[in-house]
Amino acid sequence: MSALQEPRIVAPDGGPMRKLLRVTAPVDLGAIDPRSTPGLPTAERDGQHRKSWARGQVELVGDELGQQQEMLFAMAKAGSERPAHRVLLVLQAMDCGGKDGTIKRVAGAMNPLGLHIRSFGPPSAEELRHDFLWRIRRALPPAGYVGMFNRSHYEDVLIARVGSLVPEATWRARYDEINSFERELTEDGVTLVKVMLHISYAEQGERLLERLTDPRKHWKYNPSDIEARARWDDYQAAYAEALSRCGTDAAPWFVVPADRKWYRDWAVAHLLRETFDTLDLGYPPADFDVAHERERLRSGGAGADGTPEMNGR
Repeated sequence: MSALQEPRIVAPDGGPMRKLLRVTAPVDLGAIDPRSTPGLPTAERDGQHRKSWARGQVELVGDELGQQQEMLFAMAKAGSERPAHRVLLVLQAMDCGGKDGTIKRVAGAMNPLGLHIRSFGPPSAEELRHDFLWRIRRALPPAGYVGMFNRSHYEDVLIARVGSLVPEATWRARYDEINSFERELTEDGVTLVKVMLHISYAEQGERLLERLTDPRKHWKYNPSDIEARARWDDYQAAYAEALSRCGTDAAPWFVVPADRKWYRDWAVAHLLRETFDTLDLGYPPADFDVAHERERLRSGGAGADGTPEMNGR
């Protein structure tokens, strides 16, 4: 690229990321290489510079996401006649899968006032007194906002299943409950972007060791991570069934190979960009006479009788 050329967003190879990364039943996670880079332009697949290239692209896409988010917010605030959209990014992953990093890098260009970020850990005593979707409903983003979930209602068919926290009949019934809930959301103007960040067993081991080696990352480590790692195959089976049973046309699942952090961020940024493009967003028209207001400003805000207006005071 010459010094006179402005950087531009390069489209993924092979079509939209929403097509390349979408999974359909039956889902076989073993057939998806966590180090692969679907959609990455051919010219950028090799070489040391691809990390910096991808990060530069994430910044460019982020600028566009920021504008799209602003339009989403503006339309809701103005009470546009078009449906009041909400976008909800649901991130699921094994421990060390990169959920926090993805949110930090992809959401970085957006206005924090228009973001609604929630993280779900073990349910509280109050939450346990309600059905498993109760706390999720309370955390949904308002109209015009972009929501991001670090873990979600899917924990109740993942850890609840592997850890035998509820009877099998209970967690099996939740697949249909989740599908019904997500159908309700989409009918109410929520656009779901469900992403599994897919890392390998080896990569998880390296990231856990890094947390144990670097004192600055000790806070990220939990001894229970080793116990969950010992159930790796069980979790992979639980994920595969959840993705297979709860991937619908209205709320599909996308699997992002996540061993390479720079690719992970690039892929998720494009997934969000393509999602915004489906929403037909735009800035709402003014509900006042723009020319008249411009003239009032030039004339010092004079009223009809020539005296300065005092904003109703």
